Parts: sequence; C-alpha cells; structure tokens
Amino acid sequence: MAVTCSDIFKLIAAIILPPLGVFLERGCTSSFFINIILTILGYIPGILHALYVIVKY
Repeated sequence: MAVTCSDIFKLIAAIILPPLGVFLERGCTSSFFINIILTILGYIPGILHALYVIVKY
C-alpha cells in the first residue's frame, strides 16, 4: 500500500488533534465519535485510535 501526501497530512493531524485525523479519513461516522470520547478520556488513547483508523482504511 502506497503512502500518499494526504496520508502524511492525516497522520500529522492525528498526532496534533486526533479527532481531526479520523474525521479527514472516515467522515462523521461512529469512529469519529469513539475517537472524541477516547481523546476526552486520555490524549494517548485518542492518538492510538486515530493512527489505527488512518492506517487501517
């Protein structure tokens, strides 16, 4: 799987603001709301979930 420029932008966005990275990848789906909850509960779980979503899709 090739990494594009947009993927790099999404990864940077996921590190700075995890819900933004998920929103750019999946839109306003359940993954986005799960990531918001994880980010509120802890910044690191939000980042890990965002990276997982971006790499998986």
